[in-house]
Amino acid sequence: MSAQEALRKSAKRLFSKKGYKKTNVSDITKNAELATGTFYNYYASKAELFMALFMEENMTLKRQIMEQVDLKEKPLKVMKALMTLNLIGMQSNPILREWYNPDTFGKLERHFKQKRGMALFDYLYGDFLDIITEWQEKGEIRQDIEPKMIMAFFVSIINMDTHKEEIGVQFFPELIDYMAEFAMKGLMIED
Repeated sequence: MSAQEALRKSAKRLFSKKGYKKTNVSDITKNAELATGTFYNYYASKAELFMALFMEENMTLKRQIMEQVDLKEKPLKVMKALMTLNLIGMQSNPILREWYNPDTFGKLERHFKQKRGMALFDYLYGDFLDIITEWQEKGEIRQDIEPKMIMAFFVSIINMDTHKEEIGVQFFPELIDYMAEFAMKGLMIED
């Protein structure tokens, strides 16, 4: 196993067990049985390594979701299923769940925006954008709104979970389900 692979494996194990904030570079290198300096041959910071793992886990989740959902169903049912599976997957994966950790979220969000921005958005949600485009082409949903804007709306609904304390924990996950339903009903073209 290469040093980089050992660092990734160690970091994944520690981030999953201890969380982002409580894991430091020396923990990662010690667990990987490498010198601390070796870490910086591959990663500029703990945040960079974490985001690489986060993106890997996120892509795995997106692939699993796409395999589980019947895309031939009505758009409302498909979108609700996609959002529900995404939320469950994010909450059940310790690395993905860090996105919702208020102590970590701001730092990760800044790193995400600085490093990748919209290119990463396209990479993560490309399959979902294709579905939206197909629905528009079939005349199943409104065509006057760009697919990326529609996807951004649904991403914002998912990210409401990061503010559930301010909104009221008692309303989750029902609130997200209703928001997805209301959004899709607003996008649907009546027969």
